[in-house]
Amino acid sequence: MEIKDLKFDERGLIPAIIQDAKTGRVLTLAYMNKESLRLSMQQGLTCFWSRSRDKLWIKGETSGNYQHIVSITADCDGDSLLVKVEADGPACHLGTTSCFENTLHESEELHEFNLEMLMELIRGRKTEKKEGSYTTYLFEKGLDKILKKVGEESTEVIIAAKDKDKAETVYEIADLTYHIMVLMIEAGISLEDIRAELASRHVIDHKVKQEKMTQ
Repeated sequence: MEIKDLKFDERGLIPAIIQDAKTGRVLTLAYMNKESLRLSMQQGLTCFWSRSRDKLWIKGETSGNYQHIVSITADCDGDSLLVKVEADGPACHLGTTSCFENTLHESEELHEFNLEMLMELIRGRKTEKKEGSYTTYLFEKGLDKILKKVGEESTEVIIAAKDKDKAETVYEIADLTYHIMVLMIEAGISLEDIRAELASRHVIDHKVKQEKMTQ
């Protein structure tokens, strides 16, 4: 699909949902016209059309909170865009990460979950110790105890996988993941550190595949 195939409204605008490429969190909803979309694609930074100021504006040009574009995808009807970005700072003019902070309804049965949220919870158990918390207990015991648990959980994963028990393997991988995250907090390692390392390996792997195809 090309820009000419998109459906802009009577004002020449198309809504653009801005999403954090790393966390999946929706950051804001803005509008683009053909010119701002072209500039966004050329510069790799989100550029919008301000309806209040009636002008183009690059996100971050005054605040420094630029949004570096990872991808731009049109929906099935071609009348809205999903823009995945890596943000230098808050998306909202109020200083919050996302413009969507005011909860209107939340299910009592279903709960939002992602690894970033779990990391923050684990970090909180280290900085603000909670009595009776297993996570706090691990931090109080220190690195040797954490490493011992990582070793134990790794063994449990191997045993479950060897037995070809999918449910048990999933359970044990979840346990291992949790203990690895505790280790990460203890060692000062972030999820972004791991993402960056994996991303660098993906690039290398892609190059190797290309080289093999040309041989």
